[in-house]
Amino acid sequence: MIALAQMADQVLRTADGREKTALSRQFVAQWQAARAKGARPEIGQANPPDRPARPDAPALKSPRDVPRRKPGTPEGRIALLHAVAHIELNAVDLHWDIIARFSHIEMPIGFYDDWTRAADEESKHFNLMCDCLEAMGSHYGALDAHAGMWRAAEDTADDIMGRLAVVPMVLEARGLDVTPGMIKVFKTAKDSNAVAALETIYAEEVSHVAYGSKWFHFLCGRENIDPKDEFHRLVRQYFHGALKPPFNEEKRAEAGIPPDFYWPLSETGAV
Repeated sequence: MIALAQMADQVLRTADGREKTALSRQFVAQWQAARAKGARPEIGQANPPDRPARPDAPALKSPRDVPRRKPGTPEGRIALLHAVAHIELNAVDLHWDIIARFSHIEMPIGFYDDWTRAADEESKHFNLMCDCLEAMGSHYGALDAHAGMWRAAEDTADDIMGRLAVVPMVLEARGLDVTPGMIKVFKTAKDSNAVAALETIYAEEVSHVAYGSKWFHFLCGRENIDPKDEFHRLVRQYFHGALKPPFNEEKRAEAGIPPDFYWPLSETGAV
């Protein structure tokens, strides 16, 4: 079994989405099998690429150049699933990247247990979305996609606390806000496959946000820093724009993020 950081590097350098996620799940299974035997596998160190390998399609464009489609139409629902698939593929890379890029920082073994588990679930989510797209006569890569998804990783490449603040605690927390509305769209369309897939994603994303909050608070404690003040500072530094309500306060609280973390950063600035 190769070191975990090398596993992460290999996933990041695999372009095809199905191949990337298959390799991701294979490596997580190896890690979890070793951990189940009570072993502490080698973490190692890696020099990951600045950007993960990507297939030739979809074409990555500026957010303003990606056409918006009404979700009430079949084409609009395909576009919505395609966008979620793109988010999930980026999430696979983000979770492996935090392992590879910050492997030089000493962290408890639970840090790696959490992020490998998250990477495994994101891999499953990507494939669920691909299956739904194919059932609708489409596929991942059939439409253009958002080029800005990796920006948060680039901005926080040298700052593990910034990474935790912006990726799981802001971007993935946003998923908790918007996914119920997407589920409603597909319930209205009587697409039970998409509903089941999105409900799986919704249930499992809570833990990913919780991992971010857990390890952010851990590092704040290690440095004797106030978590709320540091979160506000880092989000203002690395996140481009205000946080957008409405917020799913129940699920955010379940993930360990109280309202006084995100409301002061919102468009209204209300506490």
